Amino acid sequence: MIRYIPEDTTVVLAEVPDEISLAINLSNCPHRCPGCHSPYLQENKGDELTFDVAKKLIDKNCGITCVVFMGGDSTPAQLVKLVYDLRQVYPELKFAVYSGNPIARPDYIAMFDYIKLGEYKADLGGLDSETTNQKFFKKIMKDGRPFLENQTYKFKKKW
Repeated sequence: MIRYIPEDTTVVLAEVPDEISLAINLSNCPHRCPGCHSPYLQENKGDELTFDVAKKLIDKNCGITCVVFMGGDSTPAQLVKLVYDLRQVYPELKFAVYSGNPIARPDYIAMFDYIKLGEYKADLGGLDSETTNQKFFKKIMKDGRPFLENQTYKFKKKW
């Protein structure tokens, strides 16, 4: 079962560059990164995120261009199925997942438009750090095949 934290669901501008995203925080993260900015998401808590619940969240937030699932590693097959079903109703939306895995799952590449990879390492910083181990990718098609284009640079501050 996919669990999410309802009170954390919000529209964000910075999690997926160039998109207005509905961020849905998923719980039961298996990575347990030291220094995690949201350690409560390591617990198996929150409400069940079903298709009907996700549809209500999307419908309630008109104007979004993307739905980003923050932490999709505890129930990846169920998350892929949920996104597949949502794409049937919302073909205009893009979908993203923030994963702590170092390598993209093939089913994530097939289903998501954006994928963030890598566990959080406090000494290396997040996506906006020059030393981060995390990477942010946009899926593009080349010769009819999906290719992950690294767009981590879009998180760097330009001061």
